Amino acid sequence: MKTDLLTPDKDPMGKAIHDYFTKHRAGRLRVFSSQFDEDEIPVKDLFRTYDDMPELEQKALDLAEGKVLDVGAGAGCHSLALKQAGKECLAIDISPLSVEVMQERGVDAVQANLFDPHFCGQFDTILLLMNGLGIVGKLKNLADFFQRIKQLLRPGGCVLADSSDLRYLYEEEDGSFVVNLADDYYGEIDFRMQYQQVKGDTFDWLYVDFDTLSAYAAQYGFRTEMVQEGPHYNYLARLSLA
Repeated sequence: MKTDLLTPDKDPMGKAIHDYFTKHRAGRLRVFSSQFDEDEIPVKDLFRTYDDMPELEQKALDLAEGKVLDVGAGAGCHSLALKQAGKECLAIDISPLSVEVMQERGVDAVQANLFDPHFCGQFDTILLLMNGLGIVGKLKNLADFFQRIKQLLRPGGCVLADSSDLRYLYEEEDGSFVVNLADDYYGEIDFRMQYQQVKGDTFDWLYVDFDTLSAYAAQYGFRTEMVQEGPHYNYLARLSLA
């Protein structure tokens, strides 16, 4: 697994977050992929409050207990909501500009990569939200993910993570799904972001269906629970050591 951190010249999302925080507006945060048409992320959505969050995210925050680790925290909306609820939370992100903004917003935040062995601590709840399991990148990396989680979870702790099943992209008119099993897993996507003149490097992102996640989790001693399903093939899962 990559344990890299971003630098400001390769941090388009961080630059967008920083602009929105300091100037109260931001330009287009563009997203490119070899598998999809160009898209964009509404930067203001990264600053949403608890009341503006989807139900799955609200549910995850309600269930978070003890010392919480918010992974890939971005602008810190989830960490702020937890703080406002009186919960203890540490936010981490590989983006230096995002971490700077979170700190200015009063969030306990550090620039760190979840997979860096130098990052350590013991947590009761680990949050990976906004398709947070994407940081795993590819199915083959789930082994490293579960081994890393074991190092960071306190006894009795859990991971609350959301993802989406992209099978709907392969749905036929009769409701059946046609997926070429000879290809790579259909939830393995590559992305690249750009904000103004700041261009990020291409990175892998994983959307994993619940059954596949459960099968991998079981191999590494984790129990998987479907907490809630969303309106469009997305879900919130709880992972805990069996």
